[in-house]
Amino acid sequence: MLKSSFARRPGEFRRRLTPFLLRYLPGLLLLGVLLGNSLHYVEIAPVSRLEAVLYDARVRFFAQAPVDERIAIVDIDEASLAELGRWPWNRARLADLVERIFADYGALLLGMDVILAEPDESSGLASLQALASGPLRGNGGFVAALEGLRPTLDYDARLADVIRRHAVILGFHLSSGAAAASSGALPAPVLADLAPAAVASLSRWTGYGGNLPLLQQAAMGAGFLNAPVAGDGVTRRAWLLANYQGQVYPALSLAMAQALLGNAMLKLQFADQPPWPSAGGEDRPVIEALTLLGARRSLRIVTDGQAGVLLPFRGAEGSFPYYSAADVLAARLPADRLRGRVVLLGTTAPGLFDQRVTPLGEAYPGVEAHANLLSALLDDRLLQSPAWTPVVAAALLLIVGGGLLFALPRLSPLWAGGLTMATLLLVLLINLAAWAFAQLLLPIAALLLLVAGLFTLQLFVGYFLEQRGKRRLAQLFGQYVPPELVEEMSRDPQHYSMAGRSAELSVLFADVRGFTTLAETLPPGELAQLMNDYLSAMTDVIRAHRGTLDKYIGDAVVAFWGAPVADAQHAQHAVAAGLAMQAALPLVNQEFAARGWPALRIGIGINSGSMVVGDMGSRHRRAYTVLGDAVNLASRLQALSGDYGAGVIIGEATRRALGDWPCRELDRVTVRGRTAPVAIHEPLAGRSEEHTSELQSR
Repeated sequence: MLKSSFARRPGEFRRRLTPFLLRYLPGLLLLGVLLGNSLHYVEIAPVSRLEAVLYDARVRFFAQAPVDERIAIVDIDEASLAELGRWPWNRARLADLVERIFADYGALLLGMDVILAEPDESSGLASLQALASGPLRGNGGFVAALEGLRPTLDYDARLADVIRRHAVILGFHLSSGAAAASSGALPAPVLADLAPAAVASLSRWTGYGGNLPLLQQAAMGAGFLNAPVAGDGVTRRAWLLANYQGQVYPALSLAMAQALLGNAMLKLQFADQPPWPSAGGEDRPVIEALTLLGARRSLRIVTDGQAGVLLPFRGAEGSFPYYSAADVLAARLPADRLRGRVVLLGTTAPGLFDQRVTPLGEAYPGVEAHANLLSALLDDRLLQSPAWTPVVAAALLLIVGGGLLFALPRLSPLWAGGLTMATLLLVLLINLAAWAFAQLLLPIAALLLLVAGLFTLQLFVGYFLEQRGKRRLAQLFGQYVPPELVEEMSRDPQHYSMAGRSAELSVLFADVRGFTTLAETLPPGELAQLMNDYLSAMTDVIRAHRGTLDKYIGDAVVAFWGAPVADAQHAQHAVAAGLAMQAALPLVNQEFAARGWPALRIGIGINSGSMVVGDMGSRHRRAYTVLGDAVNLASRLQALSGDYGAGVIIGEATRRALGDWPCRELDRVTVRGRTAPVAIHEPLAGRSEEHTSELQSR
């Protein structure tokens, strides 16, 4: 016995461990994978793509700021090209345009989102100089006339002179790769004393396309026009600084901000320690922020490790006033339209390829991207994604994931769905609040996937365990209880087991009277068929009254009520079943008579009381049955039914449990195994039909 008990323990342990692992292990694995992604130990492409989609959606949601009148865009648009000719225009026209922007309209600062890399020879000055040094070398009048015309015909010098007299920031382009070349001139680098290790953290370039040295030397400064493009082709970020051959150069918007703050000094701030080791294991400083120290105002700009920031879009295209370059040249604008404003010179003409794919559109003007960044720098409203953001994201994953892992398995599907929706809403609100009020970008894709994934896993696991529980209940109890009770039990399978326990139940014994004599009159085959048909009919009645079939003992049927499904009216149902069995017997006998078989008479004993119910037997064979003194008494009552001519006899405990059910007291008898007499009763059939109708209506 000890060996059998010990042998069953591993199976019981596995049975209990399997649901635990199914409910928690997949969720823990999902949480672990998403934590690794959030801390950048693993890269999950679908999560990154979803993060980008959700970021773009938030950009569009928050891009509702009014038009910024401080920054104006002078646009080389299609109308300007149609009126003044194709690009590039000659430098004389550009000089006139710059002069009008400042002298006629009173602009404060001009940033040029164009690159003037090639000399302008459209005036014919080079040809005239060739004549003066060649065939007309001795013609003093020609040479003198040429010298007098030179200032007018040297368009590059003319533009340089205009740029020198005004506050102009030029633009240049950086390039990389084996074919990267360098042309033109670069401005003076910034942060000349920066350590090489810190410079190496910046985006690195191997070539550039700058402006003519004459123009660059005349300008107040210059900034690069490049912006990083994500793997999906969308521009979401901007570099503020870049590394070319160990020297640091600013972006156009940053250079303009420096100029507006009075040639502010630029300083970099580094994190005390990296949040975790870099992939290459290098001990490299991590850029945390850069500061513009102006004479009257300073700005601190939180950046990523490459001195990059998220592009801060005010709104859709047109968040800044646009003015056609042709209108500026023709003086068709009101005189105060550009006064005291910062101006960006750029192009929106489709053929000039200065359009970018952004969260706000697939053809967003590059010049307006620079305007957005400059506006945000001046307002100190850049969206931040600092180096410690992954740690916050991981902490949120742990808090939310741990809470759901604990709560979801304990809730019904309806409540679990409600909790999931509430969690998703809370996560979304926290994320939007961080964006709107703290200008903080928190990753959200992994968190949303975790919440949805845990709920889906719990639904799947719950369904699997429910089906598994149903199959197990059907295997354990299907041969004892009717299918509708198995279905009822399957709604909460954890509450049902075959382990032995003590319970208040009612038990029924039914036996065929005179079976020995009957058996002698029939051939074995017909006797077996008769018993099969009889037992099937009686079992159908027991099941119809929510009874649990215990066993067949030859011609006897044993059943009980109140287990495995609790039944507060077990006594009423047992008595109703006994009376219904007697009522069904005449129909059975009619079928038997048609076959030439003898009629059957049965006696039934029913008793209620405390008894042990559960899976009992030997290691060779077991059964779900009942044991106890109350069970023995029911057997004795069945044996007395023939002596008193009663179809059903019940004990005193059953009589008390029936309440107002009409019964007839038969006697007080002393049964074998008891010294004190017990009262026996016969229930009357008047209430049986009511209980049968009640059961059928369920």
